[in-house]
Amino acid sequence: MSGDETEPNGDRDDGDPADPLDAAGVDPVVPDSVADAADEEFPDDDEVRAFLREVAADVRGDSSESKQLSAILYRVSDLYDADEQTSPEEIYLNVRHIMRIKEQGGIER
Repeated sequence: MSGDETEPNGDRDDGDPADPLDAAGVDPVVPDSVADAADEEFPDDDEVRAFLREVAADVRGDSSESKQLSAILYRVSDLYDADEQTSPEEIYLNVRHIMRIKEQGGIER
């Protein structure tokens, strides 16, 4: 859609969404499914943790996006480590915070 077309809901598409999270369909509030998952137990599982960390190492590259994805996968792997204290909700909130900082052009802005 070009910048001068109208979307089906009647809004104009200016090609530059004000909030990339909205454009991606990400709800800025923690969804109930994520909040409910925070109560779930994740058993200590060396195999799952090692697999996630291997994938994290494989996707890590020079771009900031690949580094971010790698960091997210590594944090998810912490769910399967009894020595780590994290939850799906904490991971979700952290990723949302990172996306907002990225949308703003960096932490300094």
